[in-house]
Amino acid sequence: MLDVQELDSRTQQLQHQRRSLPELAEIAELERTRAALVDDARDAKIVVDDLTVEQEKVDADVETVKARRTRDRERMDAGLISNPKDLERMTGELESLERRIRTLEDEELEVMERLEAAQGMLSSINDRIGAAESRIAELAAVRDARFAEIDAELADLATRRGPAAEGLPADLVALYDKLRETKGGLAASHLTQRRCGGCQLGIDAAELAAIKAAPADEVVRCEECSRILVRTAESGL
Repeated sequence: MLDVQELDSRTQQLQHQRRSLPELAEIAELERTRAALVDDARDAKIVVDDLTVEQEKVDADVETVKARRTRDRERMDAGLISNPKDLERMTGELESLERRIRTLEDEELEVMERLEAAQGMLSSINDRIGAAESRIAELAAVRDARFAEIDAELADLATRRGPAAEGLPADLVALYDKLRETKGGLAASHLTQRRCGGCQLGIDAAELAAIKAAPADEVVRCEECSRILVRTAESGL
């Protein structure tokens, strides 16, 4: 019974280790960070796309106004406008076009600066996503290696448990399994130096006498914690 308990206790320890690897918590935190960064990147990409469209529109407006200015100048330079009133009107239009071009070029520069800042932000976020993913990959490799070690030992323990439990009475095994569920996995322990190895409490003289008088094949349990007590030469009986 104690061999089975030892194997089960070690199995429980390994299962806890598997669930509690520090890499798991760090991976989970990094995955939350990455998810938040992906959302930020999506929002930043929308800003970049919107500013790109805005810049393209301003660029097109600048080119349209410049093309009209060039056309009007060429007409004037070619002497195609001879009427003084038309010439005066055309000169006024050219001055208006120049002002419009300056305004549009200022807008163009402002949009370019905003776009450059947005692109820098997006690039920074993507760099952080890449760093998080690289770290996750590193931690996953460590986790998987540790999982492999633990799983190999768990498989070995499972293989050894069968022979260790072989021959134990079915009712004893049923009691043991029930106690393991309610006693944190520790259902059977040594009775050592008149003390229960499960709850670590001493056993009074009357109970010790009853235990000593009990047949060797009788299941003895601690009065305090109800765990199965296994008698050995060190029990102090």
